[in-house]
Amino acid sequence: MENVNGKVVVVTGASSGIGEAIAYRAAEQKADVVLAARRTGRLDKLKARIESETGQRALVVETDVTDRSQVEALVEKTKSEFGKIDVLVNNAGVMLLSFMAKDKVDEWEKMVDVNVKGVLFGVHAALPSMLEQDSGHIINVSSVAGHEVFASSSVYSATKYAVRALSMGLEKELSKTGVRVTNISPGAVESELAEHITDDDILERFKERAGEMKKLQADDIANAVLYAVSQPPAVNVNEVVVRPLQK
Repeated sequence: MENVNGKVVVVTGASSGIGEAIAYRAAEQKADVVLAARRTGRLDKLKARIESETGQRALVVETDVTDRSQVEALVEKTKSEFGKIDVLVNNAGVMLLSFMAKDKVDEWEKMVDVNVKGVLFGVHAALPSMLEQDSGHIINVSSVAGHEVFASSSVYSATKYAVRALSMGLEKELSKTGVRVTNISPGAVESELAEHITDDDILERFKERAGEMKKLQADDIANAVLYAVSQPPAVNVNEVVVRPLQK
């Protein structure tokens, strides 16, 4: 993965799960990384681990992706520290599954704010610099729920379909520039996402189905992201869907 060496990779939602794994794997491949999330205590621990184990530089930037000014500040701090931004991984997301009849409007709004507006703010903040340098890579983390809708995933799927649509449209807009766009759609991944679900009926279903499928690990998704990032500049991996093998 020689094409990762020397790049500056910004990862939102880097305090746990997929985001943490992506940041660490990027550092392993000799990229400098910017760790963005709200939980700075976790980011500080990841920074220490990255710097001690990989020798790469890591910058912690407290970031709430629902706040446009904070996302703008994230990019500016990255450029101030490293002089450029090569890769933005729009990974921050929430999965508040519920049946729509439960009318959890606040949770619907939160998913729209984080999953959709957070991606838009990331593109808004990073794209001008990438266009100016005529190189860069925007990676948006969608979901298999952005390809099909499941019972209880109506709103979550709507946000992830939106991410996928944004990725497809942006890739077409930028096809004659040096900026690449990749949409990553993970299937079920072992993470803390489900821990924030408040619909008791959904939680009961999860309990009943526990053990039916061996979930993916965060590193599996990180490997897919690094595969896309590591391609030669003229190669754009537009979309990667990663599902667990069900057997």
